[in-house]
Amino acid sequence: MSADPSAQAGEHIALVDVNNFYVSCERVFDPTLRNRPVVVLSNNDGCVVARSAEAKALGITTGQPYFQVRDLQRSYW
Repeated sequence: MSADPSAQAGEHIALVDVNNFYVSCERVFDPTLRNRPVVVLSNNDGCVVARSAEAKALGITTGQPYFQVRDLQRSYW
């Protein structure tokens, strides 16, 4: 067994899996989003790339365009 020559002593790599990562990040910066349905949209086409458990319960799917979910969003704000 040989050591990886590209690895340096003391170097660590961590892989982290977070549920609804982008939604979780937004909730850290804006706690008023907790317990509300939250979706995060892509920059270029406005499709859902992340959704909270509350949004999933409403039937919102990943990849769904914003124009299809905006009326749901308005009813919660």
